[in-house]
Amino acid sequence: MDYFLVSFFLIQYVRSSLQTKTTLPEWDKLLIYARYFTVALIATYFIADTPDWFSWIWHVFMIGLVSVIYKNDEFKPLRSTVQSILPFMIISIINDILQVAVPKFYREYDQYLSIANSFAFVLCFVIWFYAQKQQKALLKEREDRLREEKESKAQKESLEYLVNERTLELTLQKEELQKAIEELKATQNQLIQSEKMASLGELTAGIAHEIQNPLNFVNNFSEVSVELCQELEEEIEKSPLQEADKDYIKGIIADLSQNQQKITHHGKRADSIVKGMLQHSRTSSGEKEPVDINALADEYMRLAYHGLRAKDKEFNATLTTDFDPTIGQVNVLPQDLGRVFLNLFTNAFYAVSEKKKMLQESGNLGDYKPEVKISTKKFDNKLYIRVTDNGTGMPDSVKVKIFQPFFTTKPTGQGTGLGLSMSYDIITNGHDGLLDVDTEQGERTEFRITIPIGAVKLSE
Repeated sequence: MDYFLVSFFLIQYVRSSLQTKTTLPEWDKLLIYARYFTVALIATYFIADTPDWFSWIWHVFMIGLVSVIYKNDEFKPLRSTVQSILPFMIISIINDILQVAVPKFYREYDQYLSIANSFAFVLCFVIWFYAQKQQKALLKEREDRLREEKESKAQKESLEYLVNERTLELTLQKEELQKAIEELKATQNQLIQSEKMASLGELTAGIAHEIQNPLNFVNNFSEVSVELCQELEEEIEKSPLQEADKDYIKGIIADLSQNQQKITHHGKRADSIVKGMLQHSRTSSGEKEPVDINALADEYMRLAYHGLRAKDKEFNATLTTDFDPTIGQVNVLPQDLGRVFLNLFTNAFYAVSEKKKMLQESGNLGDYKPEVKISTKKFDNKLYIRVTDNGTGMPDSVKVKIFQPFFTTKPTGQGTGLGLSMSYDIITNGHDGLLDVDTEQGERTEFRITIPIGAVKLSE
């Protein structure tokens, strides 16, 4: 009976301590078989007539069970507890040996041997009890430590998250501040450049005024000189000179008259340029005037082209016009609309010039020819104006910002970022129209101006 209790509780102790059902399933099956074997042995002991050597089956079984625990590393944590069984096993084996070998001695000291055996039996359970209690304490301590580690880890992760989040916020704030500083610097440069351009406009207006007077004298006297040449030719006809002399003098007069006509022609051309400069530099009156849109667009197209040619002598571009001759004169703000044309044409020529430079630098120029096109059309009580170029185009990220004030893709000093925003305001607010852009990066750009009939009126 003692062996049964010791072996049965030993097996249960091993299974519960190591949780063999989940950690060691193969060993758990063997331990269950060992438990069944102990039950079978105790049942045989009580039911059947067992011989004297039946106790040796228990000895062999217990020795085998203890040996398995000692030989396998899986049971290493329980070896110190299993040692408590050894005194009980040794005393039990000695009792059986003495009972067979020296029965007289065994009968004489049977009482003492039984007491020693009982003490060893009780000792097993006392040690198991304290071991189980210690194990529970260690398990609780381990669980507390794991819980503290888990809480510490969670707190650490929370702190790390807060630190990372704060670091991210500071980084974003730093980037926003840097961006704001860069924008302020760019705005400052653009304002300086804008002020320079305004001063240049005033200077241009002053120069144009000064040129206007001598240019008027040149034009007036050239026209008078042409008339004088005609009168002189008439007087030569009345003179008594020989025909050969008359023909010679007439040839000289004809050449002189032709020169005067050229002077008059180019003088008037210079006069129109000066008037255009004055018109562009002065503030708009805010009153609409009948204007030939086709002539206005053509004039500013060539003005922008020659302006870029003055900076870059090697630049050339094809100027294409597709004007609707039925438009006639339209009531618009000529100075403001002229600024719009100048801005659009300047950007278009800049785009084709930059594309040509990039293609030349990369060696892929091929048959590329810069081209800027202006087209006008009156349809369905609306005036449509298209300015198209085959230049660099724009990506979507630039397209959405193109009409924002102070936004420019040009280097500092080459653009203020105000041209297109001002043009947008002139078309939308000044003429109740629309200004949008259609572009393909690296291929083309087309600015579309649409002015409704409310702002357009054919002159009588």
